Amino acid sequence: MTYPPAPWNMHGQLWLSLFRVREGDHAEREPGVYGAALVAYEQPSPLTYSELLVARPVKAAGGRRVNITDIWVDAADSRDGGRDLWAIPKGLCDFERQGTGDRVQRTSWSTTLDGVPIASARFTDISRNAPRTPFKGSTWQQRPADEQGADREVVAALKGSAKALPCRGSWGFNESGPLAWLAGKRPVASFRMCDFQLSFG
Repeated sequence: MTYPPAPWNMHGQLWLSLFRVREGDHAEREPGVYGAALVAYEQPSPLTYSELLVARPVKAAGGRRVNITDIWVDAADSRDGGRDLWAIPKGLCDFERQGTGDRVQRTSWSTTLDGVPIASARFTDISRNAPRTPFKGSTWQQRPADEQGADREVVAALKGSAKALPCRGSWGFNESGPLAWLAGKRPVASFRMCDFQLSFG
């Protein structure tokens, strides 16, 4: 095992946008609100890496939780730990991030899988100036059926704090990529979580 044991005490930056998928938009996707996030996990996190994920709220395991449907990272340790500990279906891809500004921050991301674009995004925010506030939640995942044919539900708690505010965000999704089902959609809302501190798992 090359990844740390749970819980992971993480620090970093997060940009999140919400998208609405309507009935009949995509046969392979349930209708509802999905969140697409780009995350930079930084020191003193036990693992430092970048992450692209898509998730949606679900009613499962006794409460309202978040189910991660699509996710990529650029660190094999994070991929393996996410899969083994919490059944999070992490894959690997490449990331580029650029940022400028102090009070007003402008950030751009791009992600590629084997040289083929997945998604790109741009954000403008002033979250660095916001007061720190707490947050908490949980994820819900299902492992593949075991030898007896039963699924295992995995719930992971998360809690922490961040400087968070709404921000301006725009995305582009490759129409031939794994997130093609989001291509052409505009965010309903976008948020930045600056300098978050998070305990996961």
